[in-house]
Amino acid sequence: MSTEKDVDAPRTLLGFDRSRLGWWFLAALLAVALCYVVYSFVGTVVFGLFIYYATRPIFRRLDERIHPPSLAAAVAMFALVLPALALVGYALLIVVRQLGSVTGNGISPERLGIDPTVLEQLTELTDVRALLSGDLLQYLTASNLQSALDSLGSAAGTLAFLGIGLIHLFVMSALAFYLLRDDRKLASWFEWRIAGENSVAVAYLRAVDNDLNSIFFGNILNAAVTGTIAVIAYSALNAFAPPGVAIPAAALVGLLAGVASLVPVVGMKLVYFPVAIYMALVALVPPSNPAGLWFVAAFAAVSFVVVDTIPDLVLRPYVSGRSLHVGAVMLAYTLGPLLFGWYGIFLMPVLLVLVVHFARIILPELVSGDPIRPYAVDPSWLPGDPVEDAATQPTNGGEAVSDPVERRQSQSQPRPRSTGADAADENGGVGTDGTDGNEGDAGDSAAGAAPNSESDDAASESDDTSEASDDEKQS
Repeated sequence: MSTEKDVDAPRTLLGFDRSRLGWWFLAALLAVALCYVVYSFVGTVVFGLFIYYATRPIFRRLDERIHPPSLAAAVAMFALVLPALALVGYALLIVVRQLGSVTGNGISPERLGIDPTVLEQLTELTDVRALLSGDLLQYLTASNLQSALDSLGSAAGTLAFLGIGLIHLFVMSALAFYLLRDDRKLASWFEWRIAGENSVAVAYLRAVDNDLNSIFFGNILNAAVTGTIAVIAYSALNAFAPPGVAIPAAALVGLLAGVASLVPVVGMKLVYFPVAIYMALVALVPPSNPAGLWFVAAFAAVSFVVVDTIPDLVLRPYVSGRSLHVGAVMLAYTLGPLLFGWYGIFLMPVLLVLVVHFARIILPELVSGDPIRPYAVDPSWLPGDPVEDAATQPTNGGEAVSDPVERRQSQSQPRPRSTGADAADENGGVGTDGTDGNEGDAGDSAAGAAPNSESDDAASESDDTSEASDDEKQS
């Protein structure tokens, strides 16, 4: 016959709770499915993460003045992020056009699934000299618009390419938007429901978050902003170049300046210093054009002030104070695109941050063989010390003892010896001599309630002494 305890006992399989084992199996399947989705769109997810970290400091400032947070996030996305992405895309079109003119044959648009006529219309819009001339209406003629519409209507590959690009842009923007709005809710849920307050996981993720903010908002955003400014500034400056003296491949020089800004200390000076020296030699060596030296000076001034100094002054406070080694960050920037492709410049720094802080916080406890406690190894990571907290727990007397020696002495002190009446109260009315505590009441009533015990005599003497002391105080 089975008891109630046997009925309520969980059914086990090889020592595991069968119900929990099933749920853990479902959790593993969901984790695998989620990893597959992230792997399929890893470039989109990583770039959306970059947009989030690049926009978060600006969103935090807007959130203090604009309510609710959804409106602040929308303003940050539509007023700052999308125009910046459009500007970066325009700079990339200039680079593609410049690259095609330098290489002679360029990149075949058919390989990218783009209609050549559409690409031709787009590259014409990147001619900065023609745009600055003011004759923009020539691109809005009926023939050009009709040819563009015919090309869009006949090229299914172009529509598919643009549609997929817009879908990826929407996913990036949506991911960044919801992370901006709900990042604190997500962090609080993970801390209270999953990891626990002041846990190792929380300390690890906070350290990772700080360094990712430093990398994405500091280094990579600085490179993107610098490269975009350099491409547009050099292309516009080249429109005023005198004959024989011009910036060679201005868009490519601007792109290289943005990439070189990732190099510590020297940065983009590795690019515009040699270019300025080359332009000065071209202006001085016969057949020389000394009048073109003003353009060389203008190029050096624009490079130093507009391209180098202004972005550095704005973004440098967010780069300083990082805890990652400069050489490791440089290797991540270099090996990432070679290993993963275009999104490797975002993904490889993420992997670097995860590995560095795992070795700093988690690995010491794993190597020591101790179980992972809900406290970090290094007290500097988390406030408080579990040993000191346990030492200040209340003792039997109700007072907290902070010193371990005092706590041991208080625990080792003998308790005061109780009288028979006290023992009777503690033992449910039975005295230490084995008699009932109520027998004294019967004896008192029979003897005229006279005090017949030593404890009563001592109590009466103490009362007399206290009354005498009170009389002395009053006199």
